[in-house]
Amino acid sequence: MRLDINLASQPYEDARQFWRRWGTALGAAAVLTLTLLTLTITGRVAARRDHATIAELRAEIAQRDRVRQRAEAFLNQPENRATRDQSQFLNELIERKSLSWTLVLEDLEKVMPARVHLVSIHPEMDEDNQLMLKMVVAGDSRDRALELARRMEESRRFTQTYIETEHAAPQGSGDTVQFDINGVYVPETAPATAVKTSAATPKPQTSKGSQP
Repeated sequence: MRLDINLASQPYEDARQFWRRWGTALGAAAVLTLTLLTLTITGRVAARRDHATIAELRAEIAQRDRVRQRAEAFLNQPENRATRDQSQFLNELIERKSLSWTLVLEDLEKVMPARVHLVSIHPEMDEDNQLMLKMVVAGDSRDRALELARRMEESRRFTQTYIETEHAAPQGSGDTVQFDINGVYVPETAPATAVKTSAATPKPQTSKGSQP
C-alpha cells in the first residue's frame, strides 16, 4: 500500500485566490479613500471661497453703514431736519402704497357738514405708524365742527378723531371760527378693524373756546 505524505514545512495555499479576494477589498478601500479625500479638498476650497465672499459682503455692509451714518448725521443737522422729516414721511407713504389724496378728499367730502370747509391738511405718521391727518376747518358755528368730528369717527375711513383747538377765523374769510381737528385715516386697502381703536380710551376733546 502507498501513502502520500506532504513533508513540506509550509502547507500549500492558493495565492491567486488570496490576492483576488484581498485585492478587491484593497481596491474598494482605495477608491473610498480617494473619494473622501476629493470631497475633503473640494469642501475646503468651497469653504475658503465662501469665507472670501462673506468677507466681501461684510466689507460692503460696513461701507454702506458708514455712508448711512454720514447721511443721517447730515440730515440731523438743525438746518436739514425739515428736509429729513419730509423725506422720511414720503418714504413711509411709498412703502405703505396706500395713500391717495383723491380718496382722502373724497372721504372727507362725504362727512363734511354744510357750511364747513377744509382750510388745510397736513399728514404725518404717529407713534403707532398710522396716518394721522392734522386738519384746519372753518365754518360758522362750533356745532358744525363737532358734527364733523362725530361723522369722521362714525366713518370707516377715520378714527381717533378729536378737536384740538378752536379760534376765531381771520377777518374777511367769511367764516366765524376755525378748528384744528386731528384724526387717523384708514386707507381702503387696510382692514378697518386693524387700526380702529374706538374701544380704547379716547382722546379728550379740547378747545380754547367755550363749551357747547
